[in-house]
Amino acid sequence: MIVVTTPMCKQIVEWAGLTDFKVNRFPDEEEGDFAILLSESKVNMDSLAIKLNTFAQIKESIKVVSDCLFEKNLIEKAIENEEIDAIFNDYKENGLQYAVLDEEEFNKIRDSNKDKKVKVYSEFLKDIVSDIGASVIDFKYAKDGNDEGNHDLDYDYLVYPDYLEEEVFKREDLYAKEEKFIKILSHNNISKDPILKAESRYAALIEKI
Repeated sequence: MIVVTTPMCKQIVEWAGLTDFKVNRFPDEEEGDFAILLSESKVNMDSLAIKLNTFAQIKESIKVVSDCLFEKNLIEKAIENEEIDAIFNDYKENGLQYAVLDEEEFNKIRDSNKDKKVKVYSEFLKDIVSDIGASVIDFKYAKDGNDEGNHDLDYDYLVYPDYLEEEVFKREDLYAKEEKFIKILSHNNISKDPILKAESRYAALIEKI
């Protein structure tokens, strides 16, 4: 069986225990039998979709991918939760702060953000904002502009990915709440390593909210 994955998921597949696979931004362009890719992506071949926005999602995805590969007889042994924790703990040497926090310490961050309302211009960032304990207000960005009636919503902070900066500035009163705008780097401008990527986004949000 030929497994194809995207650059964003490559590290997950390696952590899950597979060494022989193809990598392509567009898996359907490859000769393959099974694709592992982000949940927002779509392919024609049989596939497994994963999410890598939060630290918990990364851990779960490593486990789910490994279990799937084991069930398909592509690896000899599925990864254990203790091994996944060890992967994260290795990042302490890289100076990571939030990826290696225990639940008790992370709950202190969540508690400090529980009364903060955040408007989010991206579905993938909503997962992280929720994970740090802030309240995501009911808003969904519409590319066609049909979200116009939602621009006067009350919020404490506004979070958006860098690729939507121009759109956000068109729609929002930047100068009235400039210090409350938080730009987050998107896939193309940040490390492909899922843990380093998540750490960067968590740090930006936790330190500014």
